[in-house]
Amino acid sequence: MQLFVPGRICLFGEHSDWAGGYRRSHPEIDRGYAIIAGTNQGVFAEVRPHPSKLIVRSTLDDGSDGGALELPMEQEALLSTAEAGGFFSYIAGVAHDIAAHFEVGGMVIDNHQTTLPVRKGLSSSAAICVLTARAFNRLYHLNLSPRGEMAYAYAGELLTGSQCGRMDQGCAYGEQPILMTFDGDRMEVQPLTLPQPLYFVIADLHATKDTKRILESLNRAFPVAESSLHRQAQTYLGPINARIVRSAVAALQAGDAAQIGALMQEAQRHFDAALQPLCPDQLTAPKLHEVLAYGPIQPYIYGGKGVGSQGDGAVQFIVRDEAAQIQVMSILERELGLTGLRLTLAPASGRARPVCTAAVSVPARTEHPPSVRKAIIPAAGYGTRMFPASRAMRKELFPVISREGWVKPAILVLIEEALAAGIEEIALIVQPGHESWFEALFTPLSVAEQRKYGEAQTAYAEELTALGKRVTLIPQVSQEGFGHAVYCAHEWLSGEPSLLLLGDHLFASSIELSCAAQMMAAYASCQPRQSVVGLLPTPIESSHLYGAATGTWVEPGRLLQVSRFIEKPTPEEVEQHLLRLADLPPGQVLSFLGQYILSPAVFTILARHIEQDYREQGEVQLTACLEALL
Repeated sequence: MQLFVPGRICLFGEHSDWAGGYRRSHPEIDRGYAIIAGTNQGVFAEVRPHPSKLIVRSTLDDGSDGGALELPMEQEALLSTAEAGGFFSYIAGVAHDIAAHFEVGGMVIDNHQTTLPVRKGLSSSAAICVLTARAFNRLYHLNLSPRGEMAYAYAGELLTGSQCGRMDQGCAYGEQPILMTFDGDRMEVQPLTLPQPLYFVIADLHATKDTKRILESLNRAFPVAESSLHRQAQTYLGPINARIVRSAVAALQAGDAAQIGALMQEAQRHFDAALQPLCPDQLTAPKLHEVLAYGPIQPYIYGGKGVGSQGDGAVQFIVRDEAAQIQVMSILERELGLTGLRLTLAPASGRARPVCTAAVSVPARTEHPPSVRKAIIPAAGYGTRMFPASRAMRKELFPVISREGWVKPAILVLIEEALAAGIEEIALIVQPGHESWFEALFTPLSVAEQRKYGEAQTAYAEELTALGKRVTLIPQVSQEGFGHAVYCAHEWLSGEPSLLLLGDHLFASSIELSCAAQMMAAYASCQPRQSVVGLLPTPIESSHLYGAATGTWVEPGRLLQVSRFIEKPTPEEVEQHLLRLADLPPGQVLSFLGQYILSPAVFTILARHIEQDYREQGEVQLTACLEALL
């Protein structure tokens, strides 16, 4: 199998990843925001499985032999190599972390070509980490999304002692630009779409910088600002950077190269003023500033700035067009002796490579998605928002009057909607000891009861008894969040996709098809094994009550390819995280309806989150798992 992973260039927001990470202990620190894109250069490798060893051959960016590695796929050997440092430490670190979580064999990685300059702020180390994670993912069918590959690549790199933040592994998304948000341990990724190509030039300054020293110096300003210089750094990496990044997102999505150039220049001015004093021997960067101001290239560029941690490593420019790319590269090489790289960010349809490139023969898919036979309805919550009624009766059993005139427990309305949509079996997730509350609904009438009820009621009771044979009660021993409740059904599902209905929601459709039936139809029209989330336009002032999503319309008003989820955003966070779609009426955002169709991959991620005790607000959340699929 042939793999390619590009390098990563940070267009805006350098250092915001680790700075935003301090929110895990100091929530008063601002979130970090960055825009990155994959480079047109990267790391190429042929990979194949090995029964018991990790074998690597590397090639440097000048084409010379970078050496070889051969290790047993054993935790101790992998960890020792990871901690030793050097190029092979990154590969060993990722292999160690993958092997700790999955049953995998070994791997042969033949890195036969590297076109990405190393130690120039283009994340060559992250590229090899992502390539290693992707190789294990593809060869051993781990079903990791790009987000999952990023996570294992980052965890592996940390084993090497690297102080780099999490944005570097964004190269897992290929050459597509992405907006990254860093909020403590939480990271969000939003792919950005471009209406037209944008042209950049990156140049190696052929100077030196000490990234480790830069990071050590800047980290002293966090998490507590002990001086005016520290406060200045936190302000730049917080609100100033957030404002610039938001403006840059709008400019990218509008294809406004001139505005992007102006924002690059503004970002560089703020960087110099706020961060340069904290590490002047590295960040004064005379070579960088000489090249940024070099007169002969100015007619061809809109603006430029430093790259990566900055310093005299590399420089980037956004240029006017493809011809200007050639002119700038020629001037830099001819007059300044610098090596230039071209970077063209193209609309999705015009990209030279897909986001995840794997040259492997795959038969064309002709099968239909596996049918959805099973549904899950969580009904184990405490109902605190419905106190005191929920103390006397399970909230899922509160009575509602159906359209047919029956007074039904709310959960029966959900069960019947699911069955009418084509579901064959249903699991109710309940608290231990509460099974009898639900079993009573499906228990046959006694002889005495039959005498009291009329003919229609007796007939309906018989239908309910038959229906009960299709319902399974699964106890949730401890209430540890929505995601945990859903995961309780994983053995019962036996690897099948499932419809998920919130047990404390009722759904009214504005068309003849029920909401559940619409979900089933949407799933049937999607690619195999793709999860589906029901969405509902909601006033922005109510956004804090629901999860929310954004993306790109596949069928306007009906089917959306989701690019980002966020759990219960405030109206301010909606603005910050760009969740509103232009297609929606003003003042509305797409919020979770409370119905989902979950692919088996969701349960793989849930299992990992439970195993690693990954929680948000103390609970195992489903939204975090859905985000990992993006």
